[in-house]
Amino acid sequence: MKSSTKPRIGIIGAGRLGTVIARQALAADYQVSIANSKKDPTSLRFILSVLLPDAEPATVQKVVEQSDIVILAIPLNKYKQLPADLFAHKLIIDAMNYWPLTEGYSAEFEDDSTSSSEYIQGYLPHTTIVKSLNHVAYNEIEEHSLPKGDPDRRAVLIAGNDVDAKRQVRDFIDDLGFDSVDLGDLQEGKKFQPGTKLFNTRFRAQDLGEKW
Repeated sequence: MKSSTKPRIGIIGAGRLGTVIARQALAADYQVSIANSKKDPTSLRFILSVLLPDAEPATVQKVVEQSDIVILAIPLNKYKQLPADLFAHKLIIDAMNYWPLTEGYSAEFEDDSTSSSEYIQGYLPHTTIVKSLNHVAYNEIEEHSLPKGDPDRRAVLIAGNDVDAKRQVRDFIDDLGFDSVDLGDLQEGKKFQPGTKLFNTRFRAQDLGEKW
């Protein structure tokens, strides 16, 4: 039986990133529900029965409504398909990235002075967004996970405006098998987006000064 004391995790996006995060969260004793872009989760139910039998397939609405932490793991260019009102008062982990070569050009995300998560925050104004889990390759979230206290534990970066929300996200990342490093407000998320020296770079928390 999964823990009833840990926050319930909901994942929007059943691709490689979403399923890996779900698998790690399940292994850490979280209750996890997951949705894809389809309104009917029937097709997802079969896939999860093979890949993630302990995860609950659901609609986007149900995932959001029943979760304490919602992780966005969909292509960034689809964010406006999310019903903004549904996400009100939710804690969101934004794990999305801007990939113009594969997902298309978007003028708003070409602005280097603003993080992509700030645009998501503008679209979901009544949510609390923490940027994280976007700068680690999806397969490495599982492969590089290490127990607490291991000196070789990899660091995962976070950025957000709400201190309590970041504490909850740091606890979750710790349970996934990583040390977390808080870089500050949500705007600081631009420092670990694609094309930066912190993106997909392997380092320990104590090594961050060398990478900064």
